Amino acid sequence: MKSNKMRLCVTVVLTCVAGGAALAEEGMWLFSNPPTGPLKAKYGFEPTSDWLDHLQKSCVKFGFGGSASLVSPNGLVMTNHHVGRGQLQRLSTKERDLLADGFLARSFDEELKCPDAEVNVLWTIEDVSDRVKSAAAPGLSPADANKARKKRIAEITKTAEDSTGLNCSVVTLYHGARYHLYSYKRYTDLRLVMAPEGKIAHFGGDTDNFEYPRFCLDMCFFRIYEDGKPLQTEDYLSWSDNGAQEGELIFVAGNPGRTQRQYTVDHLKYQRDVAYPNILNYIWRREVKLINFSARSAENARIAGSTLMGFQNGRKAL
Repeated sequence: MKSNKMRLCVTVVLTCVAGGAALAEEGMWLFSNPPTGPLKAKYGFEPTSDWLDHLQKSCVKFGFGGSASLVSPNGLVMTNHHVGRGQLQRLSTKERDLLADGFLARSFDEELKCPDAEVNVLWTIEDVSDRVKSAAAPGLSPADANKARKKRIAEITKTAEDSTGLNCSVVTLYHGARYHLYSYKRYTDLRLVMAPEGKIAHFGGDTDNFEYPRFCLDMCFFRIYEDGKPLQTEDYLSWSDNGAQEGELIFVAGNPGRTQRQYTVDHLKYQRDVAYPNILNYIWRREVKLINFSARSAENARIAGSTLMGFQNGRKAL
């Protein structure tokens, strides 16, 4: 097995943390463009292409964007409890509430198949910037240029999917400065292995979870199956028996939110005055409806719980 000391991860971006105070270094980096020089100069560490490829293929992205990691050669996936919450909700019934009571499969046969799950592993990255940009001929209006680029992106995506059989997507980076073709291995057979009971997984409830993170068992385990059998993979993150040490260089690989560093002042004003108020108003209306629905019975509260939490987190994030 390729050696590594990575912690929980997913795809697309690397963040570096170092030092006794666990302060994050500046910036996030693509797997395809790591800051090799500064890392070697400052920390004596050089991320090789093999190391980056191994890390990239150890990462898992849930269909809706949640982060996870392969942590065994048999397809075991570790993620946060809230990432798996939707599947726990779907697998629950009035008689068996997995969100409240938790779950543990003691054998492969006891693992519960998720009804509509999809997970992806980023397999390859290709820079297609020139191909996309060349679609917009000089002199086109901004609207027509955008339409031409979208058409070219659709062509690139279809050609890649037809030739590889992978799940492909052209990602816009740096507000259109670069375009990368991401090709994913898609898995649709995901099974629940373990989830703790809700009160320890989400200790203290939702009120202050952004402002005051708690110590809790915020995790759950799934397993990827392929052709009806647990996925066999050479790429996964091994456990560290000793955990992180003082001053150790740590990388977090994941699928985080985008930055707004290149937004113009006008764009920020639009977000402040138009976009965010409209989104927050919509979220507020959904929260009110879900809270009222949940108040009618314990079963209603169980049915709406996962959706309500998602809207509450969305509001607080904005």
